[in-house]
Amino acid sequence: MDITPTRLPEVLILTPRRFGDARGFFSESWNAARMAEAGLDIAFVQDNHSFSTRAGTLRGLHYQAPPHAQGKLVRCGRGALWDVAVDFRRNSPRFGQWVGVDLSFENGRQLWIPPGFLHGFVTREPETEICYKCTDFYDAATEGAIRWDDPELGIDWDVSDPVLSEKDTAAPTLNAVESPFSEAVPT
Repeated sequence: MDITPTRLPEVLILTPRRFGDARGFFSESWNAARMAEAGLDIAFVQDNHSFSTRAGTLRGLHYQAPPHAQGKLVRCGRGALWDVAVDFRRNSPRFGQWVGVDLSFENGRQLWIPPGFLHGFVTREPETEICYKCTDFYDAATEGAIRWDDPELGIDWDVSDPVLSEKDTAAPTLNAVESPFSEAVPT
């Protein structure tokens, strides 16, 4: 497994090795023992699968507040997407800074987004599948969202007319929400 830091050092790109032959490939997407050896001692409790029929489907920017804050390990099972993480920890020197990473079936990359970060993605191809593991269970009472096109964040999603949910369309801006995260959020 290749582990590469991004410009937000807590957000990591994990690229598993693929062992291929004429039949296809095998890849170990997560191994708790190997990851603990690399300093990632993470326990997942929920596995999610999202399917988007159209390219340009944008989901996010989402979070779950403590005590149900979620870390996520995101990968693309089919198609391609651009995955975005935003530092949402109010005392962090990087508060409001973001990083975007191309994830696709072809490149096999995964993105580790720790608790305390906003998460969103936009699909680049039709019929894109996103699979992600979470460190805490979904809890509707603690979920929140920040507007995807907030000018304060300045994220270039490279999409002019995204397919959005009502929740994402109505999400508040970053400055309209007090972050529930301090700088240090346990995984």
